[in-house]
Amino acid sequence: MSLDIKTLANRYNTPLYVYDFDKITKQYEELKGAFNGKKSLVAYAVKSNSNLAVIRHLAKLGAGADCVSIGEVQRALKAGVSKYKIIFSGVGKKDDEIRQALQAGILLINLESEAEMKRVEMIAKSLNIQARISIRVNPDVDPKTHRYISTGLHENKFGVSIQSAKRMYIYAKKSEYLNSIGIHFHIGSQLTQLAPIQEACAIVADLVRSLQALDIKIKFFDIGGGLGVTYNDEIMITPEAYAHAITQTIKGLDVTILLEPGRYLMANSGIFLTKVLYEKKNGTKRFVIVDGAMNDLLRPSLYNAYHKIEAIQKEGETTLADVVGPVCESGDFLGKDVPLPMMEHNDILVVQSAGAYGFTMSSNYNTRGRSAEVAILDGKDYLIRQRESFEDLIRLEEACDTSWQG
Repeated sequence: MSLDIKTLANRYNTPLYVYDFDKITKQYEELKGAFNGKKSLVAYAVKSNSNLAVIRHLAKLGAGADCVSIGEVQRALKAGVSKYKIIFSGVGKKDDEIRQALQAGILLINLESEAEMKRVEMIAKSLNIQARISIRVNPDVDPKTHRYISTGLHENKFGVSIQSAKRMYIYAKKSEYLNSIGIHFHIGSQLTQLAPIQEACAIVADLVRSLQALDIKIKFFDIGGGLGVTYNDEIMITPEAYAHAITQTIKGLDVTILLEPGRYLMANSGIFLTKVLYEKKNGTKRFVIVDGAMNDLLRPSLYNAYHKIEAIQKEGETTLADVVGPVCESGDFLGKDVPLPMMEHNDILVVQSAGAYGFTMSSNYNTRGRSAEVAILDGKDYLIRQRESFEDLIRLEEACDTSWQG
């Protein structure tokens, strides 16, 4: 970040999310560039960070959008993403969501089950249009990642087996209202090993070849997202190695490669700022109590995820401390056993690698307003989401008729 952290914290208050848009550009261009010479589309995983300014910035770079709710589809359209670059995925799509997606004319809908395919066909028939679809294949490959973010094993809820997928493609070929233009797989998030990706890619590529023999032409080969990033000491897969492994595996197939990165673009493009309220000791246990909490940044509590935490403009000998927030839960922590110098009221801590799955997973638990969000572009800071007020939190409740209470 080119601006002084303390200036940002004082200007916008804390807790605060700050995103480096120049870093986002760099990450996007490196990934897109690795597939240079191949037909490809980077469809940004909106769930990782759904701020309109973030989506708009990536759309201007040429990105599409991978969406998992109709709300995310609407966000992408509002932010300027071309409808022909929008993918609608997700296990449980309601009829009205499917209808809206079809009416919007987006690139395709990813199907997760035979039952869902029948619903899409029925709705497309009622609209008298042909639904462009892709089928998510579960290749039953261990992604070697946290079990909560593993999605490509048979025990996971996502996708269908190879055999089921083949049946679905044959059914779709015979349907007047289905047009199967793509195939999709995504084995998990925070992937740091190339072998599982390559294995899954080979399995799905073989399915595409068998479909070609049935005169079922697949135009889009969607490899999902999941590229890992460095939170602590993880070794990242380079974009070049990633691209080479995929393009070699699908050699001979005339397809456009769809990529769905989220974390890779956003995680290390963002930080979370929080101010110290107090220090406290329970026996020999040291706590640094801050104004940021699990409702602001859930990943440590949910996944026991590690985020590097640093004190700004503080020196001195460090000892281990748990960095905890004000929320009334024992699981409310941002980091455990963090080496920190002695902290004082209003000192600032920076939580690194917070640009992905930070604000989007935040909540209003304990009636806490969600954080403000700030963008840094070309050395200047811009407020891209205001901090929520108490009035924001109760607005929809006050809008209701409460006369029944007397």
